[in-house]
Amino acid sequence: MKKSLLALAVLGAFAGAAHAQSSVTIYGIVDTGVVYQSKVATSTGGTGSKFSLNSGVIQGSRIGFKGAEDLGGGLKAVFNLEVGFSNDTGALQGSDASTSSNLFRRKSVVGLSGGFGSVLLGRQTDFADTISSYTSVNDFGGWTGNVGHNLDRLEGTRTNNSISYTTNNLSGFTGNLIYGFGETAGQTSAGQAFGAGLKYDNGPLGLGLNYYQSKANGSGYSADTSLIPSSSTTASVNTQAGTAGSTAFKGWNLVASYQFGPARVYGNWSRVKQDLNTQANLTAAGVGSLGTLTNRTLARANKADVYEIGTAYDLSPSLKLLAAVDRTNAQFDGVSGKGKLTQLSLGTDYWLSKRTDLYAFLAYTKATDIVNTGVADSSGTDGNQGAVAVGIRHKF
Repeated sequence: MKKSLLALAVLGAFAGAAHAQSSVTIYGIVDTGVVYQSKVATSTGGTGSKFSLNSGVIQGSRIGFKGAEDLGGGLKAVFNLEVGFSNDTGALQGSDASTSSNLFRRKSVVGLSGGFGSVLLGRQTDFADTISSYTSVNDFGGWTGNVGHNLDRLEGTRTNNSISYTTNNLSGFTGNLIYGFGETAGQTSAGQAFGAGLKYDNGPLGLGLNYYQSKANGSGYSADTSLIPSSSTTASVNTQAGTAGSTAFKGWNLVASYQFGPARVYGNWSRVKQDLNTQANLTAAGVGSLGTLTNRTLARANKADVYEIGTAYDLSPSLKLLAAVDRTNAQFDGVSGKGKLTQLSLGTDYWLSKRTDLYAFLAYTKATDIVNTGVADSSGTDGNQGAVAVGIRHKF
């Protein structure tokens, strides 16, 4: 009897050790807000006010699974699966046909981590997603996206069929490389994507630099085109005959953030080049002349510079005051002058607990010689738009 009890105790110890070596975490975000926008473009060509219940005002609603298994010697096997959803309707997240039916659209990776850093394979975002914590994305999230962040992809570009390497923190520096396979027989460059990023953390100072490039594969990007405004139009441009393997998108991001006591101040600049957005390609795609104001959207810009300055002030441990100004100057092939988009955003974020917060945002956007993308919905060619959002976010 004593031997049996001893054996059971030993087996229990081994079982406990095995369980401790492997772990799986379920996590998620549910974010929903009531949004009001003035001068939203209507189907009849005019504008009107719009009230809506929007999912993912700050962060996209999601549920994820991540885990690690200790392989010994400091080596771990890791994985991360993440699905996005619109909690106002319950539908899977996806704004275009190529991704709307993907279960783990947000992330699907497996790999190894250790003293060398980490190597991940699958569908994942580039390093812009990491350095976006130094920008308004950290506080306003998607609220400041339409004016620039969706175009310069500062929230990261989801890249299919990719492999990435990220270093461990080396005296404040962390680096990243990513490569997306085009998977086109006979033409390696078709659908190819690659990027490189670097960040530096030193107390209150944070700096980030990132570059990302993707090439056409004859049926859109290998990356997720839904991050671009009017992506269906952009994708159609990139499917023009003879463009497979041609550079479709190039983006540079430079960001900085500094914590002055209770106030964090930040600024960033991005440059975007979409070389396939020429008058010839757009005309062939049925867009028409960019000399027409209604055709000048950010998605059709040939080149753009995006600027941002902002601050987040901790009025108390629970209450934060927010402000940001975003500006995009866009150029169009064959069109003199620049289209200009400016958005002023103000907000407050109140944390009821470590996992639940209430937020209220205001925004005013102004457009000159370009279609106004609006905060959540385009206001068409109208020069300005106001928007208000009040919502709740819960993390688990």
